[in-house]
Amino acid sequence: MTKPKGLFRELQYDAPAGLVVFLVALPLCLGIALASGAPLFSGLIAGIIGGLVVGSISGSAGSVSGPAAGLSAIVLVALADLGSYEVFLLAVMLAGVLQLLLGVAKAGIIGYYFPSSVIKGMLAAIGLILILKQLPHIFGLDTEAMGDEALGLPNGKEIPIFQSLFESLHAIWLAVTNPEIGAVIIASVSLTILIVWDLAFLKKYKFFKLVPGALIAVLVATGLNQLFVAVAPHLALSGNHLVALPVANSAGEFLSFLTLPDFTAFTNFAMYKVAFTIAIVASLESLLSLEAADKLDPFKRNSPTNRELIAQGTGNIVSGLIGGLPVTAVIVRSSANINAGARTKMSAMLHGALLLICAIFIPNILNLIPLAGLAALLLLVGYKLTKISLVVEMFKQGTRQFLPFIVTILVIIVEDLLIGIGVGMVISIFFIIKDNYKTPYFFRKASESRDQVAVLELSEHVSFLNKGSIQLTLDELPANSKVIVDGTKTVQIDYDVQEVIYNFWNHAEERGITVTLKNIDFKGFKPSKGH
Repeated sequence: MTKPKGLFRELQYDAPAGLVVFLVALPLCLGIALASGAPLFSGLIAGIIGGLVVGSISGSAGSVSGPAAGLSAIVLVALADLGSYEVFLLAVMLAGVLQLLLGVAKAGIIGYYFPSSVIKGMLAAIGLILILKQLPHIFGLDTEAMGDEALGLPNGKEIPIFQSLFESLHAIWLAVTNPEIGAVIIASVSLTILIVWDLAFLKKYKFFKLVPGALIAVLVATGLNQLFVAVAPHLALSGNHLVALPVANSAGEFLSFLTLPDFTAFTNFAMYKVAFTIAIVASLESLLSLEAADKLDPFKRNSPTNRELIAQGTGNIVSGLIGGLPVTAVIVRSSANINAGARTKMSAMLHGALLLICAIFIPNILNLIPLAGLAALLLLVGYKLTKISLVVEMFKQGTRQFLPFIVTILVIIVEDLLIGIGVGMVISIFFIIKDNYKTPYFFRKASESRDQVAVLELSEHVSFLNKGSIQLTLDELPANSKVIVDGTKTVQIDYDVQEVIYNFWNHAEERGITVTLKNIDFKGFKPSKGH
């Protein structure tokens, strides 16, 4: 396959791909803003920034950035905690600065230090939260500002979303017991289209591969509601059941729709916590999506991870500055981009330009989209993140994979996303330390004449994590035995391990053990008498 020539010399491939990605991204930008509890216009801003700003800086040819479902749960709880969208925008900007610094510090390998079990648990928890928050919209409960009295809570008592499931479950109960029939019909039809569109046997037809099911579902939902308006007004959705984007009559008025951060909130500690959470999760999601996009790339190009962090950081600084949601690289849009034949990052930039044109010229048409249709789209996104098959797969991999996975999910659901990731990491590290303590990786026994000789062969790098296993192995050696400690292959031994071997060697005679050392240098240790 011929290597791509350059940004403007591959437009015959990039332009159609950019159009496909735009069609995929448009409903997702609106839907993710809905799931985040943020102004729907902020989703479009993030999509525009992801295409034009991140796309122009990133070194990836196929990756596409924009608002991500994986951040919607963070945004939702952050808005509740901070109490102001303008303060949240400052957190987005600060998150961008942190990502920029990570990129400059060449921390692009950060993703390799997070266990896959914890990352999968994080995404699964976000999927569950998406499902819980979209079910009310499926039944037509589209009012976010429900007071404490409506929820059956004591006046003034706040129950953050990650600290209690009560609010979500009660909202679902209210929606199910007081459904809007029109919303249920629209959501059901939309969900059916999305499920059918994903059937494997249909993917062999080019139409179903190129035309995104999300776009068809949203178009049908909009058309169905307009049909209700004409022939069945009692089923028609209006008001807060529809998308509500600002409509500009001039360029100046459009610019007035942009929201600036609250720069006076630098003393707000909660804002820093939100910024740190966004920076970590957005960086992880971007790096994982980047890796997945590189695997899909028919030209097998490797994208620079540090440059990607710089691009994402710049994108979040700009998005936060003008009122947008945080952005990340996203695999759904990236895979659609590559599968549509994109050759260079021009396709991602074109999709951003098309979103900008949409936001300026046709917001009145977008305002006809029922929220129930977007909720159906998000419900399926949530399910794909939380499939039963994923739980079964993780269970089959054993305790050391399943326990961090399931605990991460539970802690995120009942407490907080950052705390959930932290607890999952602690459990994963516990298993690593436990394995290093119990397993004598470098120990073997061999027969030498009639005597039994134990051989402790050290690897190239011996860290403090190996201290426990080496100590246990030496302690379990029988009295009056022989042991060889071989450091021939070793380049570096931590002081902790040297100390263990030295103490054993220094006191081996007391147990009648004969110790032979090979290429072991006790720097800083003073041998005792008899050695």
